[in-house]
Amino acid sequence: MLRALAAPTVCLLCAAALPPVAAADAPDVAAVAKTYADIAEAGYTDSLIEARKLEAAIDTLIKTPTEDNLATARKAWIAARVPYMQTEAFRFGNKIVDDWEGRVNAWPLDEGLIDYVSQDYVDQAPANDLYVANIIANTSIKIAGEPVDTSNITKELLSGKLQEAGGVESNVATGYHAIEFLLWGQDLNGTGPGAGNRPATDYDTKSCTGGHCDRRAQYLEVVTDLLLDDLAFMAAQWGPDGAARQAVMADGGRAALIAIFKGLGSLSYGEMAGERMKLALLIHDPEEEHDCFSDNTHDAHYYDALGIRNVYLGSYKRLDGSVVAGPSPSDIVRAKSAEADARTQSALDETMKLMDAIGQRAKGGEAYDQMIGEGNEAGNALVDEAIQALIAQAKEFERDITALDLKAIEFEGSDSLDSPGNVR
Repeated sequence: MLRALAAPTVCLLCAAALPPVAAADAPDVAAVAKTYADIAEAGYTDSLIEARKLEAAIDTLIKTPTEDNLATARKAWIAARVPYMQTEAFRFGNKIVDDWEGRVNAWPLDEGLIDYVSQDYVDQAPANDLYVANIIANTSIKIAGEPVDTSNITKELLSGKLQEAGGVESNVATGYHAIEFLLWGQDLNGTGPGAGNRPATDYDTKSCTGGHCDRRAQYLEVVTDLLLDDLAFMAAQWGPDGAARQAVMADGGRAALIAIFKGLGSLSYGEMAGERMKLALLIHDPEEEHDCFSDNTHDAHYYDALGIRNVYLGSYKRLDGSVVAGPSPSDIVRAKSAEADARTQSALDETMKLMDAIGQRAKGGEAYDQMIGEGNEAGNALVDEAIQALIAQAKEFERDITALDLKAIEFEGSDSLDSPGNVR
């Protein structure tokens, strides 16, 4: 699997030390911090609610493995991604989130660790001993030369021994993308039309395809239950007594401003524009698209961008239609510089417009992996426009930081943007 070299951290802004942020019409900083924490709590709670629906659909699939029930489980997975992707705006600026995130959303993954894969995939043979370990087919494997009993697929096995086993980030055994692979299977279409096409009979112990249907069902059940555990943990961290909420409320809420702008700038620039979009476009590799098994990447990017907008404007629409809103970073920026806030909101609008255009193109029949395909000039151009909009958006966050006289904040970088010659 092709990957970029380690991404650098980019200093997009090096400013003076943090003085008081105050203006006659500016909201209280603590109130902005509270809104930020309230939106996080609501987003992770909604993610947990949707994951429970996914679990119910998966239970039905396992008990009655029909194509209709598989389709229902897939729809539940796609629905579960909607609130979760909006929470990614809380990464990077909040250590508790970034340390945890790999448990639920790590990618790309070497899917041969989990289940059967195509011979073409096997033949790639990268320098990862567990590249085709196939936990579902094997009751014992070796990690770093030591035997590991995999006869019983448990939460501890998946999260404690297999996740990033051997220090290899692509050894992903848990989270949304492990579930995605188990529901769709590999997408063997390259940059052509079509997503993964795993049959429901892969879970039918009476008419089993793919072998080991009982263990595949066990893995899917355990990994989904583990996702619920992880989401419940993070929702609690943003609750009234949670560690994440307490961290951003520190120093009268001033800590939240650093977390907010580091998170928004890093997600816009290094993560989305760089690692998730520019890298895949540079090498035209569908393995580098975010939701690669389901061809749901257009939605993943859209809701990531929406999450950034939610945080900046201090407003999040919950799944039940209610709105969590309050004093926002936009309000504080506008009190310092109406021009800076207007520019930022305009940049956010442009990004959302282009993400919507990508989504409309996907819904029209051209999936995101086709858009990044070599020779697809129109698709490539649209994706690149969205990348440039994200970069421009990050620059506006940089101007906001300057307007607020915040201390030096480093945004995450990406070789695909900063050193494209290093991408291989």
